[in-house]
Amino acid sequence: MLCKRMCIKPRKYLTFNHSYKKYGLIASVLEKANVGEVAEIKGWVKSLRVQKDHIFADVNDGSCAQKLQVLIPKQLKTDFLTYGSSVQISGKLSKGPRGQLELLAENVTVLGKCVVLDGYPFNPRTAHPPDYIRQYLHLRSRTNYFSAVLRVRNALTRHIHKYFASKNYLHINTPILTSNDCEGAGEVFKVQPENDQTVKAMMQEGRNKDTVYFGTKTYLTVSGQLHLEAICRGIGNVYTLGPTFRAENSRSRLHLSEFYMLEAEIAFCDSIVKLQDVIEDLLKYLFTETWNTNETDMFLIDKNNKVPIWLNKDFITLTYGDARNILDKKGLNITEEGINKEQELALVDYCKVPVFVTQWPKDMKSFYMKESPLDITKVDALDLLAPITGEIVGGSLREDDYDKLKDKLPSEQLNWYLELRKFGNIPTGGFGLGLERIMQVLCNVPNIKDTLPFPRWPHNCDM
Repeated sequence: MLCKRMCIKPRKYLTFNHSYKKYGLIASVLEKANVGEVAEIKGWVKSLRVQKDHIFADVNDGSCAQKLQVLIPKQLKTDFLTYGSSVQISGKLSKGPRGQLELLAENVTVLGKCVVLDGYPFNPRTAHPPDYIRQYLHLRSRTNYFSAVLRVRNALTRHIHKYFASKNYLHINTPILTSNDCEGAGEVFKVQPENDQTVKAMMQEGRNKDTVYFGTKTYLTVSGQLHLEAICRGIGNVYTLGPTFRAENSRSRLHLSEFYMLEAEIAFCDSIVKLQDVIEDLLKYLFTETWNTNETDMFLIDKNNKVPIWLNKDFITLTYGDARNILDKKGLNITEEGINKEQELALVDYCKVPVFVTQWPKDMKSFYMKESPLDITKVDALDLLAPITGEIVGGSLREDDYDKLKDKLPSEQLNWYLELRKFGNIPTGGFGLGLERIMQVLCNVPNIKDTLPFPRWPHNCDM
């Protein structure tokens, strides 16, 4: 027999009329709702048109590119119902004169007023240029243009994870703080404590100021590649998507101080062709899927945007020597620094599709790239060149010969990396591509600073 304390009273359940539905997001209203149903929405007023007996308000909540037209009786209008104000509106759904779904407002609440004349930088029915919007990072998600960019970025990120999950890659969180400069270019940000008392106390223990906290010089990561290689040699194919940092003194339309890098490492990869196949398949998948899910946003970002014709074509492969010959004939001579941005775009224009450039001179590439069996002065490395940005992907087979890597190792700090070749080593290859550069090519965005919410570049770290 149960004691009284353990007796549970039966719950009373409310019964609902299932013909009555209430929707939250405007995307759900437009996708699932029917005429005559009740809906409640919350969002921002994108435009107001005042007529004799009614007010037409276009409301958007960021869930999709489309706005929901709301018909508001004039008696529900308040002085605070203006362009830019945030609102909560409920009523019945109806069909407008042109067959579109609209909301007949029964209750209107202004959640946050917006006095345009009090310094609000955007105007209704105005296409503000991206460089103007960029001056207001904290407000630019209110614009149609940038809210579309953010939705595309969100979709692209979702498709990246979906692709690698379908191929059985493990997602790895590589560290942001690291003791290695993977690319060896010295374009790193050093990490030290801000607290002077902490630094002084640790230096009294005999530590060097540069290594006072971690015991070694520590930087913001420029790449998760070396960490991925360590994991790949234990569990197979892996990838990461996270922030990386470069201390380049460049304010060009293609460079950022902080950006997101997608990197993958493929186990038992002993062919540069296999690496190219993975990259080409990934990019075609990402572009196709994002166009399928966000076509309206694409046209909102650029009305002249269109699905790239090269999605149905094979990418072209040129050796570095082939590329050099083509550029020489165009009068664009390559210098000792390699192929510059103008030359990259010239090669893409020449080939009409993205171009893999392979078989690079050894002295132009990083220490970890595998020496080519075809020519010991070359490495099995690749750059993929695309419209708008030029280089969009960099990758290589990794040097798996212990002795050759030992001779090229730039620092004893990387002895752990060399040791990976000592115990149960396997051939691997991998690549990295900047999420923001994919966004530029995908959305036809000229300036990389307009592909992420809060861009950082030299002399600019607002917010």
